[in-house]
Amino acid sequence: MAIPLGSILVSDWHCCADSREFFSKILHKKTRRKFGLLEAPMMPPHMNVDIVRYKVLISGKTGVGKSALAARLAGLDLPKMHYETTGIETTVVFWPVRLKDSGRVLFFRFELWDCGESAMRRFDHMLPSCKEQVDAILFLFSFTDRGSFDDLSNQISRITESSDPMVKLVVGTKFDLFMHTDVTESDITHFQEVWGLPVFRVGGDVSAGLGEVAPLLNALAEHLWHQDCMAASSVSISPQAALRETGSEIIV
Repeated sequence: MAIPLGSILVSDWHCCADSREFFSKILHKKTRRKFGLLEAPMMPPHMNVDIVRYKVLISGKTGVGKSALAARLAGLDLPKMHYETTGIETTVVFWPVRLKDSGRVLFFRFELWDCGESAMRRFDHMLPSCKEQVDAILFLFSFTDRGSFDDLSNQISRITESSDPMVKLVVGTKFDLFMHTDVTESDITHFQEVWGLPVFRVGGDVSAGLGEVAPLLNALAEHLWHQDCMAASSVSISPQAALRETGSEIIV
């Protein structure tokens, strides 16, 4: 039986008291910890938690805020000045979630890949490297740049095929600058009707709270876990077995 999106994760779990022990593992003095490629949250022996790993590509025109989004999702300071990424930069984000049906807690490890547009166009190997074993792509546009929104369809068609087994989400940046927006709500509605992709909005300053990043990180986790569950059901294995097949880790 198909598993409907929106029924998998407890969307407001980060606000619940029983989540504090888990979220404390990604915080330090109420701010987010920075994790390197080989680092992971330290767990006490009584907390057996599965880590599920996913590679996520951030795609978009120069200046839409790809590096800023990666920093925002990781809880890091936003770049004070814009500069184009000269090659590929990676950012690791850990995010705990609770499954609705079993109450089980998973730690999602998102490895965000950000590649500069000029570098991707100049070097042929960049895009294949970014797409290799990628699990999801975040397609970005800026609410203050109409051209970046109009380029979305070309961007999606250029980077992906309809048959590609990956999660695709669209993120509109600089939403806080609504007084200067070049993209209307009717534009967003029409795009979602045509492409069938959800659109998320981000903007504003990064604060110590988790609420500003929770909607996008939860949606990314929900779509990825849903994709894995559907893939597992198609070959008649359990999600737990699929989790082992995909090389997840258990922290003990």
